[in-house]
Amino acid sequence: MAKRTFENALTKLDRITAELEQGDLSLDKSLKKFDEGVQLVQFCNEKLEEARSQVALLLKKNDTLTAIPFSETFSEDTAEKTG
Repeated sequence: MAKRTFENALTKLDRITAELEQGDLSLDKSLKKFDEGVQLVQFCNEKLEEARSQVALLLKKNDTLTAIPFSETFSEDTAEKTG
């Protein structure tokens, strides 16, 4: 069995979403697909949190490692581009 990756989970989640949006599945199958989708979302969120933690560790400020929350970094970058 292949190791689950963020990219594979996201692709599978997209597929499940498309199947559910078509509305061709029975209620039982829809519920199973929805449950699988919820599990994939949880997995993807965990992977994103791990990535955010790694990014925070790698950010440098004044030649020392300083953890800057990801959301603050995004807000500053967005403000610089739009301001």
